[in-house]
Formats: sequence, C-alpha cells, structure tokens
Amino acid sequence: MLDTAMKQQLSTYLANLREPIELVASLGDDAKSAQTRELLEEIAALHDLVNASFDGTDARKPSFVIRRASDAEKWVRFAGLPMGHEFTSLVLALLWAGGHPPKVDADLIEQVRGLEGDYNFEMYFSLSCHNCPDVVQALTLMALENPRITATLIEGGTHKDEVEAREIMAVPATFLNGEPFYNGKMELAEILAKLDTGSEEKAAEKLSAKDPFEVLVIGGGPAGAATAIYTARKGFRTGIAAERFGGQLHDTLGIENLPGTPYTEGPKLAGELKRHVGEYDIDLMDLAKAVKLVPATKEGGFHTVELGNGASLKARSLILATGARWRNLGVPGEAEYRNKGVAYCPHCDGPLFKGKRIAVIGGGNSGVEAAIDLAKIVGHVTLVEYDEKLRADEVLQAKLRSLPNVEIVTSGQTTEITGENGKVNGLVLKDRKSGSERRIALEGVFVQIGLVPNTEWLQGSGLELTKFGEIVTDEEGRTNVPGIFGAGDVTDVPYKQIVVAMGEGSKAGLSAFDYLIRTEPVEDIAQAA
Repeated sequence: MLDTAMKQQLSTYLANLREPIELVASLGDDAKSAQTRELLEEIAALHDLVNASFDGTDARKPSFVIRRASDAEKWVRFAGLPMGHEFTSLVLALLWAGGHPPKVDADLIEQVRGLEGDYNFEMYFSLSCHNCPDVVQALTLMALENPRITATLIEGGTHKDEVEAREIMAVPATFLNGEPFYNGKMELAEILAKLDTGSEEKAAEKLSAKDPFEVLVIGGGPAGAATAIYTARKGFRTGIAAERFGGQLHDTLGIENLPGTPYTEGPKLAGELKRHVGEYDIDLMDLAKAVKLVPATKEGGFHTVELGNGASLKARSLILATGARWRNLGVPGEAEYRNKGVAYCPHCDGPLFKGKRIAVIGGGNSGVEAAIDLAKIVGHVTLVEYDEKLRADEVLQAKLRSLPNVEIVTSGQTTEITGENGKVNGLVLKDRKSGSERRIALEGVFVQIGLVPNTEWLQGSGLELTKFGEIVTDEEGRTNVPGIFGAGDVTDVPYKQIVVAMGEGSKAGLSAFDYLIRTEPVEDIAQAA
C-alpha cells in the first residue's frame, strides 16, 4: 500500500509517539479489506509502539479503530482507506492517539474536553476532496480528547451503499447522532460553536478586548496575506480578521500559473501563506466574519469593523480583501437541490457522480477545466455556455473537444433545474438564438459561472462600490475613504488571479504604510471610540 517514500516519511512521524497505540480492524473478504490489512500491517511494522489486530466486530467492513492503548474509551474509526488527501489525517490520528500534542489553540482543546453530552459523529469524505481533511481532522481530535465523543470517518467510494441510502451527493457530509449535522467544510472552532452555545459569546468578548491595530486586514486570501506580511515587516501592529483564512484557495485544486511555482494546489498554498504569516507578529483571527464597517469620523481616527459574533475591532488603517465567492445561477431548483445534485466543487463532489450524466454550467476556464476533470469520472458531460462561444483558453477548449463523452452547448440559457424525490433529475435549456427549449435528463449540475464580490457588509458604509458591487480603488489601492484600502478580487481591479491579488495586496500594504507615516493619529477619537 505504501511506497518507499511514504514509509520513510511515516516512520519519521511515528518517532514522535509517546505512548503505545492500537489499530483494531474489522474486515471482510473483499479487496478493500485486504488493502486495509496490508496498510495496517505496514504501519505496525514501522514502530514498536504500534500494534495492529484484526479481530474487530464492527458492522462496517472494512474499517479500523485508532486508539491509545492506555485509554480505549477514546477512539476514532476510519471506514475505508484514508489515502489521497486524507493520508495526512491518518498520520495526525496516529500521532494524537500516541500522545503527540496537536498544534491547536489550547482554549479550543479545553473547550473540547469540557463538552458535556454524548456526540456520535459520522462523516463521509472522498479521497479527491480537498475540503474534507479539515472536517476529518477536527472530528478526530474531538474523539481523541473527549471519551463522550466518537467519530466514524467514512470513505464514500468504499461504502457506496451508505452514500446512496443517505442520499449523499456532496462531501464533506457530517451526521450527528444519526441526523444531518452539516454539509460542507467546517473547522474545529465552527463545530464547537454549534455544540457549545456559549463559545461565540466568549470569543466575541476576547476579540473586543484587543487593543486597536495600526493595520487591520479584513480577509485572509492571497491579497490579505500579502498585505499583512508587508505591513508587519514595516513594524506596524497588524491583525488579520478572516472568515476563512486562505479564501478561495481552498476551492482551487491545480495552480499552474504562479510564476516560479510550476505546480501547486490551493489548500497547500493556503497552508504556506499561513506559515509565512506566522513568521511575523501578526494577530490572525480566523473564523471572524465582518458584518459592518463604521469609518472614522476624522482622518487619523479609528475605523471600526463589527463581526458576526458581536465583537468589534478598531484600526487606524484598514485593508479590505474579502475576496469573492462562486456566483449562483439564480434559477428555480438551484437552491432546492443544492447538495442534492447541484454542486460547485467538481474536485470534492465529482467522485459521487461516477458513471452518471451531469452538466457543467459555464464556458470559462473554470467551467472547461471542471468538464475535463469530470469527464474522466462521470458517464457524460454537457457543457453549457451562455455566450455564442466558449471563453476558456484555446488549449483547454482543444482538450475538451477531444473527449468522446462531452457535448458542448453554446448560446444556452439554463432556465430551471428539475428534480424528483429530493434529487436532481434534469435541467431546462433555452436556445438564446431560436428561443426553443429542451430538457436534458441528468443527475448532477456543476455551476461554474464566475464570482461575486463579498461586499454586502459594506452597504451603507459610505465606501464607493461599482454597479457590480466591487470596491472602487485607485492606482495605489486607496478607496474614497481616507485610511481604507482595497485589494484582490473584491475590488474593481481587472483579472481575478492569485498572482494579481498578491501584487495588489502588497501594494495596498505599502500604501497603508505611506498613509500611517504621513497621518497623525487623532488621540481624542481614540479615547472616545
């Protein structure tokens, strides 16, 4: 199961074990069970503190429990092989069970340990899902820290019968005590906020108690990270308040156009940016959603940003880098069948549509790339483009046209997504030239039609926005409000690209530096704020 390089890597990690751990497998006679046995035997052979046994009696086969030998009440179960994107999750589960301390905020660990009640989590993942590891790792940590919490992590490709019975059409999909809990990516703090009703109030109190920043970055994507690095290097007290550090990078798989980096993946780049930010004295406040901006009344005063949990943060200068999100079609059936056939992440959810008929809406680079990737998995792809021709790069179009199981529809307007028994069963297309309509029978619709800037929270703030909702900035990243700057996909700067966002973020940081050294702080406003 493991090649030489993986064995060497895992052996290095296992050297950090402090206590014996047990791997207890429940296996059948199938090929996946044989692979599971082989994997566990290879892991056990790498370290004396790891013992593998194969006498488990769990109904899910193949599956295996990871637990500390001295405390069998704390365990996590993997049902299926945690390889691909989940190999890191497997490594962390082994280390945490073996007493290696997790690199997680101590307050969160104590919050997990203090949870009262019995929580039985079941979570479904796919090996190609880059959003799943965060959920897998959060639930693993909870199960290994609190004996009243269990986590069973199920690879959908191995346990297809469960996926179909529960009508799971998007991952990560999490159930709690047998009932749907959440569908989508969640980090540890978000899970705890749903379970511990008092946690949000405590977090808000902690954030509001922070001293005002000289530079506060709202948003943690490439633009926000670049800005913070630049201003921190200038010696200014810098903070980042991000709803999700990494932003759209978590929804981006292959990145091949970042100069100097021939290939990387979005989640990996997000991790590298987080490590880079961590090299400086930057106060990173993750899972902090901005909901209102109150600009300073005088130049040099403090701007105030209110957060969704009730906290408020103040700063002499702000860089707004809240990015953008996938645009919705806005047609009947889209919201009703979201995660029931309507999807937005082909890498995460594509494997759930193996052998089925699907449509991709959008003929730009994102849509064509999605169609190419999905064509390798599904039975048939219908690509629908609203314009008269595809807008993707020629090399991508050529690849798409070479695939035998792809139909390309141009001048096509999606007017409705239809369904039956809670699942998508087709879509209705209107030919924009002839006006005729036709219905296509299918089981999945992947929407890839561009981005919407995350600026709803700025309405009424006095900040100038374009008719598309983008923040208006000048050549130096300045907005119409002194001391407030914009950077990245949230602004009216053309070309929504990672490298452009990084450059715009760096420029905004330098502009904020220039503003701060030229503007005297207004002390009376600071005291009154």
